[in-house]
Amino acid sequence: YKDRDKNKILYISSVALRLSKSQNWKTMELANAIASDLLKTCGDVFTIQIVPPGWIHFELTDPTLATWLQSLAVGSLGEDGEQGSSEQGARSKKEEFSLLPSAPRTSASFQSPIPNSLFAVQHAHARCCSLVLLAHREGLIKLREPVPNTSPAFWDVISPNPQPWLNCDRTLRLNHPDERRLIGELIQVVDNIECPDISGSVKWEKVALNLSQAFENFWCNCRIWGEVKITSPELAQARLGLLMATQSVLRHTLEEKLSVFAPLEL
Repeated sequence: YKDRDKNKILYISSVALRLSKSQNWKTMELANAIASDLLKTCGDVFTIQIVPPGWIHFELTDPTLATWLQSLAVGSLGEDGEQGSSEQGARSKKEEFSLLPSAPRTSASFQSPIPNSLFAVQHAHARCCSLVLLAHREGLIKLREPVPNTSPAFWDVISPNPQPWLNCDRTLRLNHPDERRLIGELIQVVDNIECPDISGSVKWEKVALNLSQAFENFWCNCRIWGEVKITSPELAQARLGLLMATQSVLRHTLEEKLSVFAPLEL
Protein backbone atom coordinates (compact mmCIF):
# COMPACT_ATOMS: atom_id res chain seq x y z
CA TYR A 1 0.00 0.00 0.00
CA LYS A 2 1.01 3.60 -0.58
CA ASP A 3 2.21 5.40 2.53
CA ARG A 4 0.60 8.75 3.39
CA ASP A 5 3.91 10.60 3.68
CA LYS A 6 3.47 13.55 1.29
CA ASN A 7 7.20 14.25 1.05
CA LYS A 8 8.08 11.03 -0.76
CA ILE A 9 6.50 8.29 -2.85
CA LEU A 10 6.69 5.28 -0.55
CA TYR A 11 5.02 1.88 -0.78
CA ILE A 12 5.04 -0.63 2.09
CA SER A 13 4.67 -4.39 1.73
CA SER A 14 3.88 -6.95 4.45
CA VAL A 15 4.54 -9.95 2.22
CA ALA A 16 7.43 -11.23 4.37
CA LEU A 17 5.32 -11.00 7.52
CA ARG A 18 2.55 -12.96 5.83
CA LEU A 19 4.73 -15.67 4.29
CA SER A 20 7.46 -16.29 6.85
CA LYS A 21 5.63 -19.04 8.75
CA SER A 22 4.46 -20.97 5.69
CA GLN A 23 7.94 -20.70 4.15
CA ASN A 24 9.65 -21.65 7.43
CA TRP A 25 11.89 -18.57 7.31
CA LYS A 26 12.66 -15.94 9.87
CA THR A 27 10.72 -12.83 8.87
CA MET A 28 13.69 -10.48 8.56
CA GLU A 29 15.70 -13.05 6.60
CA LEU A 30 12.82 -13.58 4.18
CA ALA A 31 12.33 -9.83 3.79
CA ASN A 32 16.02 -9.37 3.00
CA ALA A 33 15.94 -12.24 0.50
CA ILE A 34 12.94 -10.73 -1.27
CA ALA A 35 14.56 -7.30 -1.29
CA SER A 36 17.82 -8.70 -2.66
CA ASP A 37 15.98 -10.39 -5.52
CA LEU A 38 13.95 -7.27 -6.32
CA LEU A 39 17.04 -5.07 -6.37
CA LYS A 40 18.42 -7.18 -9.23
CA THR A 41 15.47 -6.31 -11.46
CA CYS A 42 14.23 -2.91 -10.27
CA GLY A 43 17.05 -1.35 -8.30
CA ASP A 44 16.94 1.68 -10.57
CA VAL A 45 13.22 2.14 -9.95
CA PHE A 46 13.00 1.90 -6.16
CA THR A 47 15.26 2.23 -3.17
CA ILE A 48 14.39 -0.63 -0.83
CA GLN A 49 14.65 -0.69 2.94
CA ILE A 50 13.78 -3.44 5.41
CA VAL A 51 12.09 -2.21 8.58
CA PRO A 52 11.59 -4.51 11.63
CA PRO A 53 9.79 -6.76 12.16
CA GLY A 54 9.81 -7.38 8.39
CA TRP A 55 8.17 -4.55 6.46
CA ILE A 56 9.60 -3.88 3.01
CA HIS A 57 9.68 -0.18 2.07
CA PHE A 58 9.86 0.78 -1.61
CA GLU A 59 10.62 4.44 -2.30
CA LEU A 60 10.38 5.64 -5.88
CA THR A 61 13.63 7.24 -7.09
CA ASP A 62 13.55 10.76 -8.49
CA PRO A 63 14.76 9.73 -12.01
CA THR A 64 11.99 7.12 -12.19
CA LEU A 65 9.43 9.61 -10.95
CA ALA A 66 10.61 12.06 -13.63
CA THR A 67 10.27 9.35 -16.30
CA TRP A 68 6.75 8.54 -15.12
CA LEU A 69 5.69 12.20 -15.05
CA GLN A 70 7.06 12.67 -18.56
CA SER A 71 5.04 9.71 -19.83
CA LEU A 72 1.90 11.26 -18.35
CA ALA A 73 2.69 14.73 -19.71
CA VAL A 74 3.17 13.60 -23.32
CA GLY A 75 1.04 10.46 -23.13
CA SER A 76 -2.45 9.54 -22.09
CA LEU A 77 -4.37 7.04 -20.02
CA GLY A 78 -6.00 4.60 -22.42
CA GLU A 79 -9.55 3.34 -22.72
CA ASP A 80 -8.96 0.48 -20.29
CA GLY A 81 -6.95 2.48 -17.79
CA GLU A 82 -3.66 1.77 -19.53
CA GLN A 83 -1.11 4.48 -19.90
CA GLY A 84 0.00 5.55 -23.35
CA SER A 85 2.87 7.74 -24.53
CA SER A 86 4.26 9.37 -27.62
CA GLU A 87 7.32 8.00 -29.40
CA GLN A 88 9.56 10.13 -27.20
CA GLY A 89 7.88 9.08 -23.97
CA ALA A 90 10.15 7.12 -21.67
CA ARG A 91 9.03 3.91 -20.02
CA SER A 92 6.54 4.34 -17.20
CA LYS A 93 6.97 3.44 -13.56
CA LYS A 94 4.91 0.31 -14.24
CA GLU A 95 6.22 -2.03 -16.92
CA GLU A 96 2.75 -3.37 -17.74
CA PHE A 97 1.46 0.01 -18.93
CA SER A 98 0.32 -0.06 -22.54
CA LEU A 99 1.92 2.41 -24.95
CA LEU A 100 -1.22 2.96 -27.03
CA PRO A 101 -2.77 6.44 -26.71
CA SER A 102 -6.53 6.65 -26.46
CA ALA A 103 -8.63 8.57 -28.97
CA PRO A 104 -10.05 11.90 -27.78
CA ARG A 105 -13.81 12.15 -27.42
CA THR A 106 -16.24 14.88 -28.37
CA SER A 107 -18.98 16.30 -26.21
CA ALA A 108 -21.57 14.31 -28.19
CA SER A 109 -20.19 11.11 -26.62
CA PHE A 110 -21.51 12.04 -23.18
CA GLN A 111 -25.17 11.90 -22.27
CA SER A 112 -25.07 11.77 -18.46
CA PRO A 113 -26.18 14.89 -16.54
CA ILE A 114 -23.24 16.69 -14.98
CA PRO A 115 -23.33 16.91 -11.17
CA ASN A 116 -22.64 20.46 -9.93
CA SER A 117 -19.76 19.15 -7.82
CA LEU A 118 -17.90 18.06 -10.95
CA PHE A 119 -17.80 21.56 -12.40
CA ALA A 120 -14.70 22.19 -10.26
CA VAL A 121 -13.02 19.20 -11.90
CA GLN A 122 -13.99 20.35 -15.39
CA HIS A 123 -12.75 23.84 -14.52
CA ALA A 124 -9.40 22.42 -13.38
CA HIS A 125 -9.08 20.47 -16.64
CA ALA A 126 -9.91 23.52 -18.77
CA ARG A 127 -7.51 25.63 -16.70
CA CYS A 128 -4.68 23.16 -17.32
CA CYS A 129 -5.36 23.31 -21.07
CA SER A 130 -5.48 27.11 -21.21
CA LEU A 131 -2.26 27.46 -19.23
CA VAL A 132 -0.39 25.01 -21.47
CA LEU A 133 -1.60 26.88 -24.56
CA LEU A 134 -0.56 30.20 -22.98
CA ALA A 135 2.90 28.80 -22.34
CA HIS A 136 3.12 27.81 -26.02
CA ARG A 137 2.14 31.31 -27.14
CA GLU A 138 4.72 32.87 -24.81
CA GLY A 139 7.51 30.54 -25.93
CA LEU A 140 8.05 28.62 -22.69
CA ILE A 141 7.25 25.42 -24.55
CA LYS A 142 6.66 24.58 -28.21
CA LEU A 143 3.75 22.37 -29.29
CA ARG A 144 3.37 20.80 -32.73
CA GLU A 145 -0.44 21.21 -32.79
CA PRO A 146 -1.26 23.82 -30.14
CA VAL A 147 -5.03 24.07 -30.71
CA PRO A 148 -6.69 20.65 -31.04
CA ASN A 149 -10.39 20.50 -31.97
CA THR A 150 -11.25 18.41 -28.93
CA SER A 151 -9.82 17.84 -25.49
CA PRO A 152 -6.32 16.52 -26.24
CA ALA A 153 -5.51 12.90 -25.48
CA PHE A 154 -1.91 14.03 -25.16
CA TRP A 155 0.28 17.05 -25.85
CA ASP A 156 2.63 16.82 -28.82
CA VAL A 157 5.57 18.69 -27.33
CA ILE A 158 8.48 19.65 -29.58
CA SER A 159 10.55 21.37 -26.89
CA PRO A 160 11.64 20.94 -24.24
CA ASN A 161 11.41 17.20 -24.64
CA PRO A 162 11.69 15.79 -22.07
CA GLN A 163 10.69 18.46 -19.59
CA PRO A 164 13.56 19.46 -17.25
CA TRP A 165 12.22 17.51 -14.28
CA LEU A 166 15.61 16.91 -12.67
CA ASN A 167 18.34 19.17 -11.32
CA CYS A 168 21.96 18.59 -12.27
CA ASP A 169 22.31 16.30 -9.25
CA ARG A 170 19.45 14.09 -10.57
CA THR A 171 16.97 15.20 -7.91
CA LEU A 172 13.47 16.36 -8.75
CA ARG A 173 13.03 20.12 -9.18
CA LEU A 174 9.47 19.95 -7.86
CA ASN A 175 9.91 20.10 -4.09
CA HIS A 176 7.29 22.60 -2.96
CA PRO A 177 4.74 20.91 -0.63
CA ASP A 178 1.90 21.62 -3.08
CA GLU A 179 3.93 20.21 -5.97
CA ARG A 180 4.55 17.05 -3.98
CA ARG A 181 0.91 16.81 -2.95
CA LEU A 182 -0.23 17.07 -6.56
CA ILE A 183 2.26 14.41 -7.66
CA GLY A 184 1.05 12.17 -4.84
CA GLU A 185 -2.57 12.62 -5.93
CA LEU A 186 -1.65 11.80 -9.54
CA ILE A 187 0.02 8.60 -8.44
CA GLN A 188 -2.92 7.66 -6.24
CA VAL A 189 -5.40 8.14 -9.10
CA VAL A 190 -3.30 6.13 -11.57
CA ASP A 191 -2.80 3.37 -8.98
CA ASN A 192 -6.59 3.24 -8.56
CA ILE A 193 -6.99 2.96 -12.33
CA GLU A 194 -4.31 0.30 -12.69
CA CYS A 195 -5.34 -1.99 -9.82
CA PRO A 196 -8.51 -3.92 -10.77
CA ASP A 197 -8.82 -5.43 -7.30
CA ILE A 198 -9.62 -2.05 -5.78
CA SER A 199 -10.95 0.01 -8.70
CA GLY A 200 -14.48 -1.34 -8.24
CA SER A 201 -14.71 0.28 -4.82
CA VAL A 202 -13.15 3.61 -5.76
CA LYS A 203 -15.39 6.66 -5.33
CA TRP A 204 -14.36 8.39 -8.52
CA GLU A 205 -16.16 11.66 -7.88
CA LYS A 206 -14.26 12.08 -4.63
CA VAL A 207 -11.00 11.06 -6.33
CA ALA A 208 -11.56 13.65 -9.07
CA LEU A 209 -12.38 16.39 -6.57
CA ASN A 210 -9.27 15.60 -4.50
CA LEU A 211 -7.12 15.84 -7.62
CA SER A 212 -8.71 19.11 -8.75
CA GLN A 213 -8.23 20.60 -5.28
CA ALA A 214 -4.56 19.55 -5.28
CA PHE A 215 -4.21 21.27 -8.65
CA GLU A 216 -5.83 24.46 -7.33
CA ASN A 217 -3.44 24.55 -4.37
CA PHE A 218 -0.50 23.98 -6.71
CA TRP A 219 -1.63 26.76 -9.05
CA CYS A 220 -2.15 29.23 -6.18
CA ASN A 221 1.25 28.64 -4.59
CA CYS A 222 3.63 27.53 -7.37
CA ARG A 223 4.13 30.27 -9.93
CA ILE A 224 5.13 29.70 -13.55
CA TRP A 225 5.18 33.21 -14.99
CA GLY A 226 6.72 36.44 -13.75
CA GLU A 227 9.97 36.13 -11.82
CA VAL A 228 9.99 32.32 -12.01
CA LYS A 229 9.85 32.38 -15.83
CA ILE A 230 12.71 34.91 -15.95
CA THR A 231 15.05 33.57 -13.27
CA SER A 232 14.19 29.84 -13.27
CA PRO A 233 12.85 28.90 -16.72
CA GLU A 234 13.59 25.21 -16.18
CA LEU A 235 11.49 25.19 -13.01
CA ALA A 236 8.69 26.92 -14.94
CA GLN A 237 8.91 24.24 -17.64
CA ALA A 238 8.88 21.43 -15.08
CA ARG A 239 5.75 22.94 -13.53
CA LEU A 240 4.19 23.11 -16.99
CA GLY A 241 4.98 19.43 -17.38
CA LEU A 242 3.14 18.79 -14.13
CA LEU A 243 0.17 20.74 -15.57
CA MET A 244 0.18 18.52 -18.66
CA ALA A 245 0.36 15.37 -16.54
CA THR A 246 -2.54 16.62 -14.42
CA GLN A 247 -4.62 17.37 -17.52
CA SER A 248 -4.05 13.85 -18.81
CA VAL A 249 -5.25 12.23 -15.58
CA LEU A 250 -8.18 14.64 -15.17
CA ARG A 251 -9.30 13.94 -18.73
CA HIS A 252 -9.28 10.19 -18.21
CA THR A 253 -11.06 10.42 -14.87
CA LEU A 254 -13.79 12.69 -16.24
CA GLU A 255 -14.37 10.86 -19.50
CA GLU A 256 -13.70 7.23 -18.65
CA LYS A 257 -14.70 7.00 -15.00
CA LEU A 258 -17.41 9.65 -14.67
CA SER A 259 -18.75 9.80 -18.29
CA VAL A 260 -18.46 13.59 -18.23
CA PHE A 261 -17.00 15.77 -20.98
CA ALA A 262 -13.52 17.18 -20.28
CA PRO A 263 -13.66 20.69 -21.82
CA LEU A 264 -10.71 22.36 -23.44
CA GLU A 265 -12.05 25.71 -22.31
CA LEU A 266 -14.95 27.15 -20.31
